[in-house]
Amino acid sequence: MKHRSTRDVVDDLRAGDRLIQVDDSVDPNLEMAEIQRRVYASGGPGLLFTQVCGCAFPMASNLFGSLEQARYLFRDTLESVRRVIEVKLDPSALPKHPLRYAGVPLTALRMLPKFARSGPVAQNSITVSQLPQLKCWPDDGGGFVTLPQVLSEDPLAIGNLMRVNLGMYRVQLSGNEYTDDEVGLHYQIHRGIGVHHKAALAQFDPLRVAVTVGGSPAMTLAAVMPLPEGLTELTFAGALAGRRIKMIRGEHAPVYADADFAIVGRINPKVTKPEGPFGDHLGYYSLKHPFPVMQVDRVWHRDGAIWPFTVVGRPPQEDTTFGQLIHELTDPIIPTVIPGVKAVHAVDAAGVHPLLLAIGSERYMPYLDAPAPAELLTQANAILGNGQLSLAKYLWITDDPKNELDIHDIERFIQWVLMRVDWRRDLHFQTQTTIDTLDYSGSGFNRGSKLVTAAIGAPIRDLAGELPSGMQLPDGFTDPRIVMPGVLAVGAPKYSEQRGADDARRFSAAFNSDSSINRFPLITLMDDSEFAAASIKNWLWATFTRSNPATDVSGIDAETVSKHWGCRGSLVIDARFKPWQAPPVIEDKETISKVDARAARGGPLARYL
Repeated sequence: MKHRSTRDVVDDLRAGDRLIQVDDSVDPNLEMAEIQRRVYASGGPGLLFTQVCGCAFPMASNLFGSLEQARYLFRDTLESVRRVIEVKLDPSALPKHPLRYAGVPLTALRMLPKFARSGPVAQNSITVSQLPQLKCWPDDGGGFVTLPQVLSEDPLAIGNLMRVNLGMYRVQLSGNEYTDDEVGLHYQIHRGIGVHHKAALAQFDPLRVAVTVGGSPAMTLAAVMPLPEGLTELTFAGALAGRRIKMIRGEHAPVYADADFAIVGRINPKVTKPEGPFGDHLGYYSLKHPFPVMQVDRVWHRDGAIWPFTVVGRPPQEDTTFGQLIHELTDPIIPTVIPGVKAVHAVDAAGVHPLLLAIGSERYMPYLDAPAPAELLTQANAILGNGQLSLAKYLWITDDPKNELDIHDIERFIQWVLMRVDWRRDLHFQTQTTIDTLDYSGSGFNRGSKLVTAAIGAPIRDLAGELPSGMQLPDGFTDPRIVMPGVLAVGAPKYSEQRGADDARRFSAAFNSDSSINRFPLITLMDDSEFAAASIKNWLWATFTRSNPATDVSGIDAETVSKHWGCRGSLVIDARFKPWQAPPVIEDKETISKVDARAARGGPLARYL
């Protein structure tokens, strides 16, 4: 079914027995988000809330509740998009297999957006305060749009739809210093709207922006699709929607005509206001910071509009599905974008950007018996110089000459690298650089470091699966736990500004390269080693969201040779919570009790709560 509105999506899911309608009154302040998190975690269906406290509009969530459900929504177009990608990868395939690719020209035509004089979204006018004010976490700064489609027009190409940027940048509707004719836009580094913002600054002109919500789910996915700079996401949306995307022309930014809602206005590029806090996809709050303000000129909605939303927090959440579907579509393209790289995987459980895994090719010097990573380092630099991949904080890269690795099997990938890595040689730091805006583990806002670990060749060690007998830890370090063979989590003293870094150095200095603890080539210092070792997901989250490579990586028998740092014994990562890091998101106890009571009342929703 080629959806034009959120109601189409809801009806389609209902027809496929993939939706529960909730007719009881539900509060968008915390309660709705708590229900959504539980239903997603239970593998539940889409949700339609028909009675929203304080709001005239129904709200829908968990529309992308699983990869299977996302495939269901795009069942009419997903295969045609794959075939367009195949032809892009190998243009000679088109004449060789004309029947298989007969629909490609039509799909290519649908990829072109077009202007319209009007559209369903412009049928009704309201104000910002009449929109649903969803609050997901107790300390969120106000109501937010969590599935926005932010459309900005290139100031140097007004009227050119092929230069329109579509992105998903968080939008704050209320709270802080915002009035009813303002909303806050949180967009980060390496985002296309930033290029438009800079161009507007150079011309001393406002930046024309439209925020739309709903319509075809293809627009939602396109908004998070990592396309090359200069290629509008509207083309991908058209291919996935099965029709050309119509955009309303006017004295404003182009507006998606089939959306359920639209907030239309302008950004003065020199004006900012505090935005946040907001519980974000790393599992912590992104704190209050100055961000651009959108002056709202008009707010529209279509007849029968439904407000779609999602909830973000410690992964996995519903946005995990976006990543899974994007991997499905883009994995075949990676080798054509970055030569020699076979696969790249942003690890969702680690917060996506903190940990990136890659499989490359080592072809430079095949005549050497004991080669060191060479081409892998070239490929690593190419990965870290490519769009949003550049936000990666830890990049682990290896070769796989016999195609034995599945990059999505994270535990096996990590053990593969640990069996081969030489910590004296294979660590490559980038310091004083940019990291994800939402990551507070670094040295400042957007500031931190990166660490590339490149390992190739035959295994050089076995990985311990049991604690060595008689292993002694330094004072203050307790409860060593095996996370997986080769990886040890150790309880460490609470981090303090006075002696935090010294604790990690003291731990590493207590051993030498002959110590039995080196049977675990990777040791992570934790606030709670039992929690970290309880699951690979816990360990990934705590380790890679709470550490800054340049300051938190140490090692046993470490040395610096010609400005290259390495260690002969185990690598040690200090993954304790630091005082300057943003607090983790925690559910509201009163809301938990409220939803527990809802579950106790029974009904079709109760089994997922």
